[in-house]
Amino acid sequence: MLPKEYETNQGPLMVRNPRVDDIPAIIALHRRCFPAMMAADGAWEESELRSHLNVFEEGQLIAEAEGKIVGVASSLIVSMGRNPLRAHTYYGITDDGYFYNHDPQGDTLYGAEVYVDPNLRGRGIGKVLYEARRELCRRLNLRRILAGGRLSRYSEYADRLTPEEYVWQVQDGKIQDPVLGFQISQGFAVRGVMPNYIRDPKSKDFASLIEWINPEYQAKEEDDTKVRVACVQYQMRKLDGFEDFANQVRYFVETAGEDYGAEFVVFPEFLTVQLLSGLEPMGSREGIRKLSEFTDQFVELMSTLAREQGLYLIAGSHPVAQKDGRLFNTAMIFKPDGTHVSQPKLHITPSERTWWGITGGDSMVVVQTPKARIGVLICYDVEFPEATRYLADRGVEILFVPYCTDNRQGYLRVSTCAAARAIENQIYVVTAGVVGNLPDVPAMDIHYGRAAVFTPSDFEFARDGIQAQADANVETMLVTDVDISDLYRSRQSGSVTPVNDRRRDLFEFQAKLSNEMIQAGVEEGHL
Repeated sequence: MLPKEYETNQGPLMVRNPRVDDIPAIIALHRRCFPAMMAADGAWEESELRSHLNVFEEGQLIAEAEGKIVGVASSLIVSMGRNPLRAHTYYGITDDGYFYNHDPQGDTLYGAEVYVDPNLRGRGIGKVLYEARRELCRRLNLRRILAGGRLSRYSEYADRLTPEEYVWQVQDGKIQDPVLGFQISQGFAVRGVMPNYIRDPKSKDFASLIEWINPEYQAKEEDDTKVRVACVQYQMRKLDGFEDFANQVRYFVETAGEDYGAEFVVFPEFLTVQLLSGLEPMGSREGIRKLSEFTDQFVELMSTLAREQGLYLIAGSHPVAQKDGRLFNTAMIFKPDGTHVSQPKLHITPSERTWWGITGGDSMVVVQTPKARIGVLICYDVEFPEATRYLADRGVEILFVPYCTDNRQGYLRVSTCAAARAIENQIYVVTAGVVGNLPDVPAMDIHYGRAAVFTPSDFEFARDGIQAQADANVETMLVTDVDISDLYRSRQSGSVTPVNDRRRDLFEFQAKLSNEMIQAGVEEGHL
């Protein structure tokens, strides 16, 4: 813990956390260290440094020699998720230098800045600050330290070397870069080169992405209880063909996975009906049967996307013809290995029967994932409490509800019932609906949707029983985290405990499904 005294080849050095009255000296030192960046308006401001102390005082380090500040290291904690080595910018990763995005629950200590008095370089001050930062990473039990390293001499070689070639030559010892060379000597590995990282003429605005892995990191139990979900509020639009559809879907899945680290992505009900807009006009029943002919392409697309992004993909729903001629409205749940299980819609609306001749299924599935046990009910199904109760009794913690409603009344039926199911069963209910219009497709003219994630509505959760909610009737993607451990705390000691307080002596529940419960990802028969 700080303050702490370190020995260097030039005598003792004290490392401590800064105080507000240190800010003028820190700013002055920063200006002396980076005169070229100062000309590009890169100087710290007092408001930024005050913010650093407010949001993460423990991560701000100063080195003192004989009572004088001779070095500074600034850090924040960020959550890098499953793709920690993605490119970023300095202003993006530090929230314009204010560190407002500091995440105490994150997994990565991000090194925003290290600088040493230019008149005292070579005295081991930088080594001490790097070691103090590593100690902080170990003490906070974070997975890694990441930073963007200046390519401090790249401008001298830019006319004949790419930034990648420059980095390789620094690593091989053919070029001496005092910044990158020092970072490598401190145990950091170069993971890539990032363009437009920061305004720095000497680096031509490039930076290396460097990483130090904490060898003492211990996986936290609570890490496995947080789940990131992405609800795609998808706009129906006229398409030119399947490839056009695939491009739209791919965009959302890649954005959810690569940019936001989602572990589960859910699309709305009847996602594929827009494919009919690219075909010759036909009757509604003929059209929905024609749509089922896209099943193989649909499965291949979704399987590939789930596998590429390493996530669970609830692919909305798609009409699937059965061997006996029946047509099911089917949700497919794709796993990170590309395989999938299917959940048919059980309760069919009058319009589905009348317009499309769809039949209700008679089976239900539960999917065990590393983070949570999940189930899917399609739209109208969530308006029947027994369907959710069946899944909840079999351990479902997150229920995904893709829906397609044409007006506000229909949307309210689904969303109100979804909220009720979350409260009754003390689970999360994640919903996603379609928006937009399809003028040339019968029975799919208009839509009303508003994606949301509902909670059991207690003190452990966000207010109003709504974890997150999108704006209505605009194409967007809602991304939020839910904590499975909160469900169990609520069930054990919540304001009310409906799961425990059911009167099983008065009411019995019996299911007559055609299948034994399927548990994808775990041994059959083990709950």
